[in-house]
Amino acid sequence: MNPSKLHHSIDVADLYDEDTDVSTDGDALETLIEKIAPEVHVESAGSNVPAGCLPDEAYENALPPIRLAVRRRLVRCVEWESQVLGRWQAKLRNVWLDRYFLTTSMLGTHTFFMVFLPCFFYFGDDTAGRGLTYVSALGVYATSFFKDFACSPRPYAPPVTRLTIGSHHLEYGFPSSHTANSTSMALFLMARIYPLWVAGSLSTPVYSAIGALILFYVFTIIGGRLYLGMHGFVDCTMGFILGVGMWLIYHLYLPILEDWLRVSGWMAPLTSIAVVLLMVNQHPEPVDDCPCFEDAIAFMSVALGMLLSVWAYAHVPFFNTITFVALHPGYELNTSHDYAIWIFFALVKLVTGILAIFAWRLIAKPTAQSVLPPIFRFLARFVRPLELPNRRHYTPATEYAHHPPHNLRTIPSMIDLSLSVTAEGADAAGIASALDGKHHSDGTVTRRGNGSGVNLGQPEKVSNFYKLPQQEQREKVLHYDADVLTKVFVYAGIAIVASLLTPTAFEAAGLGVRIS
Repeated sequence: MNPSKLHHSIDVADLYDEDTDVSTDGDALETLIEKIAPEVHVESAGSNVPAGCLPDEAYENALPPIRLAVRRRLVRCVEWESQVLGRWQAKLRNVWLDRYFLTTSMLGTHTFFMVFLPCFFYFGDDTAGRGLTYVSALGVYATSFFKDFACSPRPYAPPVTRLTIGSHHLEYGFPSSHTANSTSMALFLMARIYPLWVAGSLSTPVYSAIGALILFYVFTIIGGRLYLGMHGFVDCTMGFILGVGMWLIYHLYLPILEDWLRVSGWMAPLTSIAVVLLMVNQHPEPVDDCPCFEDAIAFMSVALGMLLSVWAYAHVPFFNTITFVALHPGYELNTSHDYAIWIFFALVKLVTGILAIFAWRLIAKPTAQSVLPPIFRFLARFVRPLELPNRRHYTPATEYAHHPPHNLRTIPSMIDLSLSVTAEGADAAGIASALDGKHHSDGTVTRRGNGSGVNLGQPEKVSNFYKLPQQEQREKVLHYDADVLTKVFVYAGIAIVASLLTPTAFEAAGLGVRIS
């Protein structure tokens, strides 16, 4: 094993069984590290190893044969791709391209979709809103499933220089979620405008221009993942395949599913809930503490909320009779006064809709975190000697006395508009200043956003200086079993608020959601 692939750091706690006393077993520790990777710098428990970069023994002991075989093949690809991407970056990288690809990478994130999608429901195109939600949810779940299945690292930094916004660098590399999302969204949009062109409602020049813009968007996202060192060629290829596949599943089966919901009784929503919970339960468990699983929960729960809203529209008379009837104020757009009225009430609906989502989360999350742990503890006693399902890295309710702290932020985690920049690799010097970043004495670089400095490597050269081992210590993120169902409850509710309750409230207030 090449020790440089480990980012020069190993979490000592991962090398021992739970009962091993590391403090009294120093000689054994040195012997073990000598065998695994002689040049590895050993740090105390709590330091952070990039996802997929633990010693091979960790994956050999935890993964079944099929997953281990897939990971080994992918790791060999990553080793080769890292060298190729490193040479490619050395020839192409400049400040302008850094800015461009870093900024446009946000257009392929879950954040972009979660902020963008509610607008369709506020302005009358609920079909497009649901469709984009479905393809995005399927893509996020599929890529998260394979990420945790394969536990494959991202391209190694160095030789690659990795630049990212947010926390995507903490996830596994294979496959690319950005690529899958952008591909499925592009196919969805093309499928929407193609019938308009065939019917003559859209001229050929306009159709061609829109198609070229969509194609440019896809190539920008995929090229950016390679340029920024976030993914290799295999990651992006698989992401593209999954994006096409998820769009096909939506195109062929989701209309049938919605029609079934509209004509079925209570069994339809109950079945939808059971299927989503089963998908959550069957999601592979990773070796590293990777956030992929939480992404999958969030988006599948949003899709569940959309399905429940479809059922409610068809079966609850109040929603079925008043929704999507009135027109948005100023819809005539004949005078400047009409335009002013239209824009004003559009802003009112956007602000109100976003505040409604925030209010739901502020109420729903602490409520679920308070109610669920006692229920789990009761069930744990009731079903003994059976055990409730519990994931690796998640603490069972029977092991903590009180519900976890709420840690509420002003906005949901999947709608977290963080602009923290992370730079890793052999040539991160100057990146922070080029991106208007701010240096900190501990080796972090931050931009405007929600927070604090971001770990820039271990102990890689970043902004012309190295991080010391003691500066790498970071509080371990704790996960609780109640967090899983809390996310399902909160994010399904967000979808119901955005696609059902808020549009209904707009109609009741006379604002309307149709624009023509």
